[in-house]
Parts: sequence; C-alpha cells; structure tokens
Amino acid sequence: MTMADDAAVRIRGWLYDGTIRRDAFHSVPEMAERLGMSRSPVREGLLRLAEAGLIEFVPQRGFRPVRPSGQDIAEIFALRLALEPPAAAHAAREGAERTRVVRELRAQLARMRTAATAGREADFGAADERLHALILECSGSRRLVSLVAELRDTARLIGANTAGRSRSHLDVLEEHEPFVDAIADGDPARAAMSMRRHLIDTGRLLVAQAHDDGDTHAWHAWSSLVDEDE
Repeated sequence: MTMADDAAVRIRGWLYDGTIRRDAFHSVPEMAERLGMSRSPVREGLLRLAEAGLIEFVPQRGFRPVRPSGQDIAEIFALRLALEPPAAAHAAREGAERTRVVRELRAQLARMRTAATAGREADFGAADERLHALILECSGSRRLVSLVAELRDTARLIGANTAGRSRSHLDVLEEHEPFVDAIADGDPARAAMSMRRHLIDTGRLLVAQAHDDGDTHAWHAWSSLVDEDE
C-alpha cells in the first residue's frame, strides 16, 4: 500500500465515523498534519476520494464531504425496498428457528435502546445494522446480506443519516419494533408491510434533508424510482 493509498483509506474511515465534519471545509495541510504525512500523498489520496464521489474540492476553500443527493438516496432505497420486506416475510415463516432469531432481534433492540439513552451513536448504528442483517440472514443468501450491507455502507459514507437531525435515536428504535413483533408473531404479511413502511419513512426523511440542502430534484428522483403504493 502506498502512502496515498493509506491516506485515502484513513480519510475514508474518518468520513465514515464522522471524525471529518460534514458542515465544514477541510484542507490538505490539515489532513497531512493529522496523518503525519507530507502533503503530496495526502493530496493524491483526497483526489481519489473526490473521483469516487465522496468529497468535493471548492477553489480557495479546500474540500468537504459531499452531501447526499435525492438520486443517491432514491437508488439505495429502491434496492432496499426490493430486498428487505421479502426477507422480513421469510423470517416470519421460519419454524423453530424463528424463536432463536426473535431472541437475537430483541437483544439488538435492547442494545439500541441502551445506546440511544447513553448517546452512543456508533453503538446504536452497529446494533441497527446487526438487526437488519439478522433478518436478511434468514433468507440463506450471503450475497443478499452482503449487498444490503454495501448499500448501508454507501449511505453512511455519503452522510445519509436521519438520526439526530430528522428524528431521534429512540424514534428510529420505535420504527423497528413493529416488524420484529410481526416476525415474533409469525405474520409474514405484517412483517413485510412494517419493514416497507420503515424503509419508506426513512427514505422520505433523507430525501427531505437533501431537498433542504439545496437538491431541487430530490423529490422527482424519489418519485421516479420508488413506488410508495406498491
């Protein structure tokens, strides 16, 4: 791995965990100091992140993380809506295995509540991600689990997050309880419907944020790709 590779990987991690603020501009010298590197490899690493669409350079001001567009959000949620409600229905059809799955899902809900109460955002996000992964794993498809994890990772990297802005962590937690309850009750239709409602509500909040941030085409992208009445 070259120094530029190392710089790109480490800065990407800071974008992911919020170390690099999304509401401010940053400079190559600032990143070089943080990384303990000279400016040239840091600049090269940043250019790679810009080419990947994760940051943008603004003349005389430096760089900043990109804001998620309505198109980004609509594409991600159109895919998640195609994949996760059927997975929730499948989880609700599990026989004896459902008891174990429900126990693990409720354990993740408890982790989310503890993290939300303590203000531990990273722990909350990890429990949320694990809860969704548990449901997807019931499908028996490792590719499905991997694909949704990649979609969530992309959303987080571009800063598409509602917790703390459009709704609280406890609000997010409460949206998960209906589909966990439906899975526990062995009700596939209600599990799929509740998951779909959760994803649509989340997507709409993110699109509203993108619109508020200046993306005038955000709602058009959403309505073009997502059929809420399906």
